[in-house]
Amino acid sequence: MPGRRRCRRVGFQPSFTSFRPAEAGKKEPEEAILSIDEFEAVRLKDLEGLDQIECAEKMDISQPTFHRLVISARKKIADALTHGKTIKIEGGHYRL
Repeated sequence: MPGRRRCRRVGFQPSFTSFRPAEAGKKEPEEAILSIDEFEAVRLKDLEGLDQIECAEKMDISQPTFHRLVISARKKIADALTHGKTIKIEGGHYRL
């Protein structure tokens, strides 16, 4: 039985919450939903360049949980870029 889900600490609220392909035209592209905690994981790891242990400590979660978050986020981002989907950043279990 899984344990109680911990609230993830997020240090940055995204200013933009939607990214859409420029060539989408009139047809609405499919969406890839990125949670705010997944966004924070990618921001800390890829933009800030922190190692996974530091990132996990900043988010107040375990290192394996952080790893699962960043893998999930990267997969969604790669899918959106490859298939021309809109990336929406919303939801998740977090606190500022």
